[in-house]
Amino acid sequence: MGNQWRAQFDAEVTFANGGGLRTDGFRLDIPGTDITDDDLAALFVRHLGLLMVAEVRITNRTLVQEPHKGGRGVAPRTAPDGVTRRRLVELSHVVTDGMTTLPGWPAPRITEWLTREASRANYAPGTEFQVGRIDMIANTGTYVDTPAHRFAEGADLAATGLDRLADLPGVVVRVPAGTRAVDRLLLAPYDVAGCAVLLHTGWSAHFGTDRYGAREAPYLTGDGARALVDAGAALVGIDSINIDDMSPAAAGERPTHSTLLAAGVPVVEHLTGLDALPPTGFRFTAAPPMVAGMGTFPVRAFAVLDAA
Repeated sequence: MGNQWRAQFDAEVTFANGGGLRTDGFRLDIPGTDITDDDLAALFVRHLGLLMVAEVRITNRTLVQEPHKGGRGVAPRTAPDGVTRRRLVELSHVVTDGMTTLPGWPAPRITEWLTREASRANYAPGTEFQVGRIDMIANTGTYVDTPAHRFAEGADLAATGLDRLADLPGVVVRVPAGTRAVDRLLLAPYDVAGCAVLLHTGWSAHFGTDRYGAREAPYLTGDGARALVDAGAALVGIDSINIDDMSPAAAGERPTHSTLLAAGVPVVEHLTGLDALPPTGFRFTAAPPMVAGMGTFPVRAFAVLDAA
C-alpha cells in the first residue's frame, strides 16, 4: 500500500441548473501523483455522482501517501426478476422526399425506378412489384460517421465492426436546458466504458426548421470527447445538428469529430426521441449498410429496453 496516494483539497462546485456546494479538506483516492486539477475535479464529480455540474474550483490541494479507501459510485442498475419483455424505442428521423437535414445541403429525392403498373408486364396476372429509387447525400436524416469520414485511411462503413454499432449498452446524458457546451464535468458522473453514450440536449425539437442550424445549437467539446475516449466509450451520439460546435467562433475546427473518430469511436448525429429512454438499462443499435468507400450513411437508430 506504500505506493497509493490520496488527494486532500477544498472544492467549490457550481451547478448548471443553479446553486452550488463547497467541501473543505475532502480526501479522495487518486491514481497517481501527476493528476491535474481538471482530472481531480472530474474524479470528484464522478465519486459523488454529481449531475449537471458546470464548474469545480479546486484549491488548497495536497497529496497524502496512504492506502486507498475505495470509491463510492452509483449503484449498478440490475434487471428485475422474473419474465421480461422487450420494448423498442425509435430514435431516428424519418427520411422523406425533399426533407432538410443540414440547411443548404441537398435534400433527398425519392422516386420509383419500377412502378407497380409497369411491373405487371413482367409477371403473371395479379402479380406486381414496386422498386423505389432514392438520390441523396450520405449525411441525410439520422446518420453515423465512421473514421473514414474524417481520415483518409480510417475505417469506412464496411470496415467498422458491429461491436461498435449494434447491441451496445446505452447511457443517456441529460444536458441542462440552455447549456451549449457539453464538457467533461457534465460527463464525469457516468460509467461509459463499452457503452453508447447518447447526449440528450432536446435540440431535435427544431429538426427541419431554420432554428435547427442556429449558432446556439448544443455540442460536445473536444475536452469532453477526450474524456469519453479515455473512459472507453464505444459510440457517441447526439440529438443536435452536429457533435462539434458549428458557430462562427469555432472557425471550422472539428476537435470532437477528430478526437472520437481517430480513436475509432463512431458518431451518430441527428438522433431524436431520447426523452423516452431511461438513463441506463437499455441496448442501442445504429448500424448502416456495409458500403465500401463511404464514411457516413443513414441508420435506423433504436433502443431495446427490458420491462417486467
